[in-house]
Amino acid sequence: MMYGWYDQGMGGGWWILMMIGMVVFWVVFVIGIVALLRLYGPQRGGMRPQPPSSSAIEILKQRLARGELTEEEYTRLRKLLEGDS
Repeated sequence: MMYGWYDQGMGGGWWILMMIGMVVFWVVFVIGIVALLRLYGPQRGGMRPQPPSSSAIEILKQRLARGELTEEEYTRLRKLLEGDS
């Protein structure tokens, strides 16, 4: 005989708390995935454009600072942009 079998179930309203807990879990999980995709996922439109207020000389300075240009390339391009060639 199985004495008390039905009393061992989810009686007393605990199932409501479990359902709320499961909904909260999935909401937090989905929000976390969306946040990670926005943070580390591919950016729309490829590379981020430079702000419109950046002049060509400022862009050259930034490229030199990042190591994309050598000093000779920077000097040559700066003179070309300034019209001192």
